[in-house]
Amino acid sequence: MRVSVDKDLCIGAGQCVVAAPDVFDQDDDGIVELLTDHPAETDRAAVEEAEQVCPARVIVVED
Repeated sequence: MRVSVDKDLCIGAGQCVVAAPDVFDQDDDGIVELLTDHPAETDRAAVEEAEQVCPARVIVVED
């Protein structure tokens, strides 16, 4: 699994951090920070949830 984010479109809602705190964080301005672009398979459900709940749709999960 590979994860990418578009920081330029992030609105700082933070839902990704709530869903998958081992994969996502926020910088001082609230913009998404990707902690790893290849998370563990055990994080798949959380990462897919983060992709779904992101209001700006800036998270892309690929196999």
